[in-house]
Amino acid sequence: MKPTAFRVVSLTLLALAGFAANSILCRLALRSGLMDPVSFTSVRIVSGAAVLLLILRLKRRPIAGSWLSAAALMTYAAGFSYAYVSIPAGVGALLLFGTVQATMIGAGLLNGERPNWNEWLGEFISLAGLVALLLPGVSAPPLLGAFAMALAGIAWGVFSMRGRRGGEPLAATAGNFLRAVLFAAVLSALNRETKITSPGLIYALLSGALASGLGYAIWYAVLPALSAVRAGVVQLSVPVLVAAIGILFLGEPPTLRLLLCAALILGGLALATLYRRRRPAALAPLGQAVPQTIRPGLPRVD
Repeated sequence: MKPTAFRVVSLTLLALAGFAANSILCRLALRSGLMDPVSFTSVRIVSGAAVLLLILRLKRRPIAGSWLSAAALMTYAAGFSYAYVSIPAGVGALLLFGTVQATMIGAGLLNGERPNWNEWLGEFISLAGLVALLLPGVSAPPLLGAFAMALAGIAWGVFSMRGRRGGEPLAATAGNFLRAVLFAAVLSALNRETKITSPGLIYALLSGALASGLGYAIWYAVLPALSAVRAGVVQLSVPVLVAAIGILFLGEPPTLRLLLCAALILGGLALATLYRRRRPAALAPLGQAVPQTIRPGLPRVD
């Protein structure tokens, strides 16, 4: 393997590990009450902003971003944390993944885009998997947790679509994180159930500084070396990786519902995203500038 190819593979694996780590670290901190959701979210945002700003300073690049995107980022991060109080890591990743995709496809339809047959079929299969996952039953996730993760997915979809408007993605993400610090401060001031333990704080710092801040920087560094299709393919592995880690290390049960719904959701997204003729394959990940003719495709999950 050539050194360049080895570097691309290594950085891609590191970035994917960071995306999956966000779900695992959040679940570790919140499922045992090591930290309250507001404090975890605030520490994640602040530490992520610090790392991204440091990277920008080293690169001598200006800060970009917007307040609306920062609000979407904060909504995502808060919903993400509240959801993982009650739902398993693998279920949460599937819900987030599917909801983001549904949001972006819906926005494309409203903008007059007309999907191909495989996109319609793929989205139908994925949505069927999401509905099946949420149907009442013994292994269905708690309703409030599922709603919080769905809200996080919608916010992440909005954040991703706003990133299509152009600009340098790392600078925009850093600016959005910096603005989100203000929202985090307000949310923390209103928090009446603050709980911070040393292990919980470590999990939050790892999630913000490494999995989010450094993870985004690594992804943006490797992204130019990946085709749109390959970027979409590798991201399909994130919910599967999160579910596997949850089962192996967090003691989360590998229910038949989870396995079947994961197959439907990921299989549908693969069909909708990867088979596209004579046009770009996928929407670039969060904050990535792309031409306006590109239709919504497989977004990034973290």
